[in-house]
Amino acid sequence: MHIFPTISTTFIVISAIFVAFGWYHIVKGNEALHKKLMITGAVFALLFFIVYMSRTIFEGNTEFNGPEGMKLFYQIFLTFHIILATVSAVFGITTLVLAFKEKFAKHRKIGRITATLWMFTAPTGVLVYVLLYILYPGGMSKPMLDVIFGW
Repeated sequence: MHIFPTISTTFIVISAIFVAFGWYHIVKGNEALHKKLMITGAVFALLFFIVYMSRTIFEGNTEFNGPEGMKLFYQIFLTFHIILATVSAVFGITTLVLAFKEKFAKHRKIGRITATLWMFTAPTGVLVYVLLYILYPGGMSKPMLDVIFGW
């Protein structure tokens, strides 16, 4: 079992669950619970990032081991996921900063976008995990650019 990818993917799923419940509770007007849930979701997203980057630095990234005919589609999907994750992270940090600065009008406006982005980012991350470690396991670990561009 690939323990670090499993741990990091679990963290991202937990993060998305907390964000979803946090979004639900702010809609219901429960600001205190919303704040706790969103901070917890952010902590799990940070834990994901720490585990993912540690593995990337020390081991590299796993190349796609599926059928050759699917390789291009996987690379396009992976690129989409990476862009989505990066944009989501920037929006997430911005949303948190606005909340801590108590700029709630801007926080509310950007928070909706951030939560929506996160609800797409987490499942695409899970799908990358499923493709690499469940459906087509056995890919070699390689530097990130090699994996992205299929070198």
